[in-house]
Amino acid sequence: MQTQKITPSNALEGITILDIAGPLGNYCGKLFADMGANVILVEPPDGAPTRKSAPFINGRDDLNASLVFQYQNTNKRSIALNLDCVRDKSVFLALARKCQIVLESEQPGVMAARGLDYQTLSKINPALIMTSVTAFGQDGPFAHWQATDLTAMGMGGMLYLAGYPDTAPMVACGEQAIGAANLFASVATMACILDAEISGQGQHIDVSMQECVVLGLENAVQFYDLEGTVRKRNAGTQRLAGTGVFACKDGFIYLMAGGIGSNRFWSITTDWLLEEKLDKARQFREPRWNDQAFLASDEAKAIFDDVFSPFARQLTKAELQAKGRARRIPVAPICDASDIASSGQREHRKFFVDIEDSKHTRIRMPGAPSLLSETPWRLERAAPELGEHNAEILNWAGFDASQVEQSSAGRGKS
Repeated sequence: MQTQKITPSNALEGITILDIAGPLGNYCGKLFADMGANVILVEPPDGAPTRKSAPFINGRDDLNASLVFQYQNTNKRSIALNLDCVRDKSVFLALARKCQIVLESEQPGVMAARGLDYQTLSKINPALIMTSVTAFGQDGPFAHWQATDLTAMGMGGMLYLAGYPDTAPMVACGEQAIGAANLFASVATMACILDAEISGQGQHIDVSMQECVVLGLENAVQFYDLEGTVRKRNAGTQRLAGTGVFACKDGFIYLMAGGIGSNRFWSITTDWLLEEKLDKARQFREPRWNDQAFLASDEAKAIFDDVFSPFARQLTKAELQAKGRARRIPVAPICDASDIASSGQREHRKFFVDIEDSKHTRIRMPGAPSLLSETPWRLERAAPELGEHNAEILNWAGFDASQVEQSSAGRGKS
């Protein structure tokens, strides 16, 4: 007899996660929630820290007004618990018995002081995975230091490489260190889920935000190790003549005429500029322009800028990109937020999605960067109100009506 294969409607259906509200783990929890996991946001009685993170919707000051909170907590349910209170700790332990993952970003030692560390939780649920995301990891001389995204970007080395050669280092927009920590945490957690399903034994995952930043340095450390060379920041300047950021009529474009495959791109770029009646480009056919050392010189960069920049400033990003594409020359528009929001490609793929929050305000946010054909990403509900699902979650955990009423969550202390 053939058995019918039953496919879940959501990729991570059947997985329950306790997401102890914290900025270093909220986005990791969202990644699981948006793929169908049952993610319970465990908030302190005064709300998750990200509820107070600017910017806010239309000048509102309620606990659901933060755009950061709204984006990072879609598809989650909220329960308000004071984890420093004995009664509420017992509620948390009951929830931990029924879940597969605890996601937390408290300072090292905080969960142990509460009696809610991995060693304790694994005794009541051996298959449990605890993912701890902190600034510097659970041990070491910096373990108990507090840090912001900027701290991690600086101490992780990324800040030194970002910016212009003649300015102080600049931090990338959007809290990239926190984002990296969340992404690495989600990958490690997913791997542990597979292992726990096979072995029946969970693990404690220790994620260091600073170390996640270091992983983004590409070969900068190897350059120092092998050559003693400290890589420098070059931002939009020409790395080689013809390769860098150039101003145009409505913003900036990135052109790569030299560098990887430079012989091919350089000759095609020269032909293009001559077709555009830029007679001074004829010199680019001289043998010296095939020499990488010359392309890296200030002289070569200045000559190319003198030829190309006046031409580029007469055209829009779209016009330059079209001309580059027609000749298979790498020309990329540098998009601002309005370009991103109005992109025909993203519209075609329905990348941006709309959700209505509890105040009936429509919020547009990014959707999924990957499309699963059988178990797709879904945005089913907006970020929750503080303690919105208290009774529902307590009932799911097996508490009866009188026990629900006795807990902080059941009494509505949210």
